[in-house]
Amino acid sequence: MSGLSVFEIIMLICFGFAWPFSIVKSYRSRSTKGKSAIFLFIILVGYVSGIIHKLFYSRDIVILFYVLNFLMVLIDLAIFFRNKMLEKLNI
Repeated sequence: MSGLSVFEIIMLICFGFAWPFSIVKSYRSRSTKGKSAIFLFIILVGYVSGIIHKLFYSRDIVILFYVLNFLMVLIDLAIFFRNKMLEKLNI
């Protein structure tokens, strides 16, 4: 594993620790306040870019961290749309 991958893993782990808290908060609050679908989508694009880079130029274990973070953001985005629907239904 290259030195760059170690720092890449640290970065992805640090970002990755934030997503479970965001997911739980979104799920419990049943609100979209403080959330932005556009922001979450931009984050997803960033993770997809990292995954594509790993697939084509630098295959290593780091791709698993990108995939895990991508999935957590995708879950958060799905909860955002669930909450948006709940807000419209006024539940």
